[in-house]
Amino acid sequence: MKVVIAGSSGLIGTALVAALRREGHEVARLVRRPAEAGDEFTWDPVRAQLPRQALRGADAVVNLCGAGLGARRWTGSYQQLLRDSRLTPTDVLAEAVADAGVPTLVNASGAHYYGGATGDRVVTESDSAGTDFLSTLCRDWEAATRPAADAGARVVLLRSALVLSRTGGLLGKLRLLYALGLGGRLGNGRQYMPWISLDDEVGGIVFALTHDTVSGPVNLTGPAPVTNAEFNRALAGALRRPAPFVVPAFALRLALGDMADAAILHGPRAIPTVLEQAGYPFQHNTIGEALNATVGRGAG
Repeated sequence: MKVVIAGSSGLIGTALVAALRREGHEVARLVRRPAEAGDEFTWDPVRAQLPRQALRGADAVVNLCGAGLGARRWTGSYQQLLRDSRLTPTDVLAEAVADAGVPTLVNASGAHYYGGATGDRVVTESDSAGTDFLSTLCRDWEAATRPAADAGARVVLLRSALVLSRTGGLLGKLRLLYALGLGGRLGNGRQYMPWISLDDEVGGIVFALTHDTVSGPVNLTGPAPVTNAEFNRALAGALRRPAPFVVPAFALRLALGDMADAAILHGPRAIPTVLEQAGYPFQHNTIGEALNATVGRGAG
């Protein structure tokens, strides 16, 4: 299989490229700088410039583009960047997939599609979108793939949870706090915190690429959702460090602005129904397994 990937230099993209190549697939990477390797093609989504040869012979396109949710405080301008950095590349790639007749488009989205008002209720891929900023962003992001679907492509929408990695993402930042004995729950700790190990994030994407029966929304979340308090206890246990503190909600709102309520103080109790029914074998079924494999003593 030939897979073209946009966003291949990030945490997930780097791991996905390596995994696909280990399995013998051909990978081409779309880059925004001058191409430096034989597997790279320069593109400019802002100007809607994508060389036709980049998708020649492609069996699938994977779009992982998007500015980091936690990279900066959510000012109005940064919220616009979060939207533009997702919707613009998706618009360009969906049109290109349609024009080139690529059979499959796998496009990133987020588990916060469902919003923070779901509380303790379990949500699956059949549930509707929420109404907050992240939910609207994910809804519009997914809608931008429509040209590919209208052209007959199989479109997979990856509603990813917090990806657990030893070196990157939120967990990479939290490890230092816990190592210093400053770990603790966020707010009242009762909010759900959807998670997935990097191994299963990548494994789920490869599974979706190679199984034609998988299409539409796919929750890339661990099978056993946990609250923030449960996550806190599991991370403290994996790191063998105390985590006695509580960061009150008002402090999070003061420090992070709108992101506190949208991404930290609320979260969906999402489960991966599509992947489980399709037979994907999760490597890490519980938060304890995932954290021990990622940051626990003896983790690689």
